[in-house]
Amino acid sequence: MFSAILIDKDESGQRVSQTSIDDASLPEGDVTIDVEYSTLNYKDALAITGKSPIVRKFPLVPGIDVAGVVTESSHADWSAGDRVVLNGWGVGESHSGGFAQRARVNGDWLVPLPSAFTSRQAMAIGTAGYTASLCVDALLKFGVTPDQGEVLVTGATGGVGSVAIALLTKAGFTVAASTGKTSEVEYLQKLGATTVVDRAELAEKGKPLQKERWAAVVDSVGSHTLANAAAQTRYGGAVAACGLAQGMDFPATVAPLILRGVSLLGVDSVMAPKPRRLAAWDRLARDLDPAVLDDIASEVALDGVIAAASDLMDGKVRGRIVIDVNR
Repeated sequence: MFSAILIDKDESGQRVSQTSIDDASLPEGDVTIDVEYSTLNYKDALAITGKSPIVRKFPLVPGIDVAGVVTESSHADWSAGDRVVLNGWGVGESHSGGFAQRARVNGDWLVPLPSAFTSRQAMAIGTAGYTASLCVDALLKFGVTPDQGEVLVTGATGGVGSVAIALLTKAGFTVAASTGKTSEVEYLQKLGATTVVDRAELAEKGKPLQKERWAAVVDSVGSHTLANAAAQTRYGGAVAACGLAQGMDFPATVAPLILRGVSLLGVDSVMAPKPRRLAAWDRLARDLDPAVLDDIASEVALDGVIAAASDLMDGKVRGRIVIDVNR
């Protein structure tokens, strides 16, 4: 038996508890992992609080991120003792995930833990940081260069935003950070932001075309924020969109796209193919100072996950929450 957070549902609704399960409770898969750390993402918080129908199969262990050591494998790529990381692939939605001391998964979903990071540091990065890396890769492949001007990062104190600021700064960009948390200016500047923008400037309905400000944007917020960011992007610029913290609507016009040639780059982390994942983790290992993770991440034990999920939904969390599943 081992500890896990379990989400179940019956006629009275959804229930979330910390409990004990055994290997027979784990889903099918060709790799079994002793989980060392996981991390709490926005999607995990939605699942635990029940504020969005994230969970598609009950009962289920949430946690879309896993870092740990392979204990059993019938997959050709993995052997007992390998240190691995998993992000997405429906884990924590339709396949039990990382909020337990053991996990069983499809070996095709795994990537090797970069030698630059410990399991805890990898989970301080988690899906949020890996998504940020995908966004930076998308902008660089598009052709955005530091000499073209500032890059805006929305949702800047969140996991995606925090890592995006650090990676963009390392790549030589000047970064503007949008946040509603005025107390976190010093934190954002420490990550590398040179300008802090009040999120209120972006959060309400704005004009279809606005003053050109940004060479590019990394947006994890969606809704009016994404629409305004696109309306403020310079001619020929690009917006990498990866989140919906404000909403999944996009109340915009095509004006920035057809009058300024702005490109909207959709970034998906859940089903991204393995080569793209490996490239994202390579960038993180190369460009993200592990010391930065101490500023980005806080830690809770497994018994603190449910409360932390509520805090995340209430906007009380800065950066990343790492889950030590073994305490």
